[in-house]
Amino acid sequence: MIRPAPVAVPIDYPSSDGKPMAENDAQRDAILYGISALARHFKNRRDVYVSGDLLIYYEEGNPRVSIAPDVFVVFGVEKRRRLNYKLWEERRAPAFVLEVASPSTWREDVGPKRSVYARLGVREYWQYDPLGAHLPARLQGERLTPSGYVRQPALTVPDGTLTLRSETLGLELRAAPEREMRFLDPVTGHELRSHDEEAEGRLAAEARVAELEALLRRRSG
Repeated sequence: MIRPAPVAVPIDYPSSDGKPMAENDAQRDAILYGISALARHFKNRRDVYVSGDLLIYYEEGNPRVSIAPDVFVVFGVEKRRRLNYKLWEERRAPAFVLEVASPSTWREDVGPKRSVYARLGVREYWQYDPLGAHLPARLQGERLTPSGYVRQPALTVPDGTLTLRSETLGLELRAAPEREMRFLDPVTGHELRSHDEEAEGRLAAEARVAELEALLRRRSG
């Protein structure tokens, strides 16, 4: 008697781990700004994928093993929406990862996650502490070398602002006292805006133009 070949059951890779994106407003705002500002910066690059709080699966056949960076950038893959990121299909690991510290996650960020990112080949791993309560510095970054991650020097100016330069992104990240983190393009000298900030700026500019036109009409009438 010929037995039928067993049917392979597709493996389900969930798109959610059931954990909230953030624990507090400061952490949430930093994550949303980082994703949106970097997405806008690379909007014309079809081979750059920016995301965050998305599950990355890195062991084929094992959906129990995953990691979800707060913000990450991958070069050399298609820019499109994804339910999750399977490393064996994409064949490109994130080049840049930013984790935003919170009371319950910062220990994992500096421990197990750091080891996983090094193993995956993440070239730059940065950490930002919006509350300044968990890490030695509000902003710190590491670059991958053959011997592991090496801390990158941060510039500190007299007002206490910390600045890190990313070779991978070609950008700077600044953390000023009493301010939220901001990416800056050293070529233009301008801070990167999120989608919402850009829309608000455009509306404000349009309102100023309308006010000026109304003033000119009143004067000419």
